Amino acid sequence: MIDSTYAVVVNWNGGDANLACVRSLLTQGIAAERIVFVDNASTDGSHERVRAEFPTLRFERNANNVGYGDGTNQGIRIALDAGAELVWLVNNDVTLDDGVLPTLTAAFAGADTIGVVAPRVVYARDPATVWCAGGTMTYRQNLSSMIGHRWPDGPKYQRTVRVDYVPGCAMLVQRRVFEAAGLLDGEYFAYHEDVEFCLKARDAGFDVLVVGEARALHDAHHSTGGGYNARRKYMMGVNTVWFLRRHGTPARWCSFVIFDVLTLPLVLLYRGLRGEGGGALAKARGTWDGLRGRRVTRESVEANT
Repeated sequence: MIDSTYAVVVNWNGGDANLACVRSLLTQGIAAERIVFVDNASTDGSHERVRAEFPTLRFERNANNVGYGDGTNQGIRIALDAGAELVWLVNNDVTLDDGVLPTLTAAFAGADTIGVVAPRVVYARDPATVWCAGGTMTYRQNLSSMIGHRWPDGPKYQRTVRVDYVPGCAMLVQRRVFEAAGLLDGEYFAYHEDVEFCLKARDAGFDVLVVGEARALHDAHHSTGGGYNARRKYMMGVNTVWFLRRHGTPARWCSFVIFDVLTLPLVLLYRGLRGEGGGALAKARGTWDGLRGRRVTRESVEANT
């Protein structure tokens, strides 16, 4: 199955992290011509550096930043049109242990219903700590919880289990899932589109697995500024509301209001004392904009820097 696997990497001012990511993909046995590199109008010279070092990748360059979702969809379409049976969505700030792809592809032999798999993900700067070993929907703060987030890595996260979703930073998807469930929703621009995609895949009858025996290293949120920053929190605030507009029930909305909206004053106080008040304010502004029907756009992202 590796010979029919294509990888999609989306870049927006990702610097030299792109080079490490592509090198890592090549060690997995993916030929350069089966790596689709989509650039969202980067201005830091990163696109040019990737093209110079890896001229045989499949390149797609946008005149504007169209967001993670639409940029990824461009790459997915190219891969599917080229005959891909598996499409690997890999963030440009991710590197992979040797043998990750064979381990992931082997997981599909477990059942015909398995459609989406991903490795456990640890922090690149602290590999002993888990970033995400799959996720579960809670419909509380940020709607979901990443399993193992910020906990020490260990055997409990190094096994294969079914989960509600896996993060899009290293998600391997069978072609038939895209055919049944569609692509990512580009209207999110960034954040929550991977969660919704997994939800659509499960609704279409596919299982979503985290294959904890395989490991990816993630310099988390590198492309959006890292940590508790205004740009990232604004997008999450807006898209949380839009996710609920589509998938909310009265109980889910009530849970969101209690655990996310009504706790915002406490979050503002806590984050303010930690010097992170700007991120908390951006989250509140994003929630309000989402409730008013506004979407994340290139302009709104640039305004929350």
